[in-house]
Amino acid sequence: MNRTEFILVTTAILFVTFLLGWAASWLFHRVSRVTKADMGELDKMAQAVHEAEEERDQAVAYLHQMEADLKNRLHQAEAEARAAMEGLRNARAEIEQLRG
Repeated sequence: MNRTEFILVTTAILFVTFLLGWAASWLFHRVSRVTKADMGELDKMAQAVHEAEEERDQAVAYLHQMEADLKNRLHQAEAEARAAMEGLRNARAEIEQLRG
């Protein structure tokens, strides 16, 4: 094989390789192309996810509000219990004084 034949064979091999690569690329893009129906479905899914996130945020805010309200009620109940215990203690002391 002389130099000219070697160059021609190498050129042919490179050209065939280029054609195979181009065909594979075309086939890949043809198969993986996104259709308008797929885009519509993706938009619907994105909207559903957005709505779910908003509902979750609202639920979290509601739970924080309820937690604050319940803590406030608990503190009020504890204060009332302390006041009632103090009043009971004073009443017992007064009863002991009256007995004496």
